[in-house]
Amino acid sequence: MVGQQDGSDLGRARLAVFDLDGTSINGQSGILFCRYLFESGLISPSRALRLGWWGARYALHLPQRQAESRELIFDALAGEGQDEVARRMGEFHDRYILPRYRADAIAEVARRRGQGCVTLLVSATFEGIATLAAAHLGVDGLVATRMRRDGEGNFTGEVDGQVVAGRGKTEGVAAWADEHLGQGRWYVQAAYGDHLSDCFLLGSAVEAFAVCPDPTLRLEAHRRGWTVLDWR
Repeated sequence: MVGQQDGSDLGRARLAVFDLDGTSINGQSGILFCRYLFESGLISPSRALRLGWWGARYALHLPQRQAESRELIFDALAGEGQDEVARRMGEFHDRYILPRYRADAIAEVARRRGQGCVTLLVSATFEGIATLAAAHLGVDGLVATRMRRDGEGNFTGEVDGQVVAGRGKTEGVAAWADEHLGQGRWYVQAAYGDHLSDCFLLGSAVEAFAVCPDPTLRLEAHRRGWTVLDWR
């Protein structure tokens, strides 16, 4: 059973799972990508305000539809070819994300790999951004939000499947691990997250780490005996 360690875990792969936004990097990639698009003239001020309101609700743990912000952002790229979108994401990553990686996160990925863990990045951010982040962090795999494409390969502005957030993170980890490691042949040894919505992910692990947590997650971490880390 995920999160439970006993004799039956012998011979099973151990996963170390890392959240991206607020955990492996200092900041929220979705908000930063919105800023990049606004400064590039690809989204209007009114759309930027709508995204800002969504971000405020997320920070305050108020109800919101997870796909809304992704659709608002990616609708600005609807119709662009995948090569152009990849170029924009590469430019965004190098300008906005590269300076924000936390040295402690990179070191912890390396340490867990040295222990023989399979390391996995799991994030609600777009798969294109997460792919670049996974390469920089040095993890073995990634799970991130995918956007739908039309028959010509252009992005439509809609989420493909579910947003990898909340329970979606644990479900995404399980689907990736079953595919790559084999069903029943793995468990989550360690998980790292920063937001209350990461509780499902942290609760699935033998070792749970709240990284620079928001106040609500900090309280939950103390209540459940999770380790609090300061990676600022």
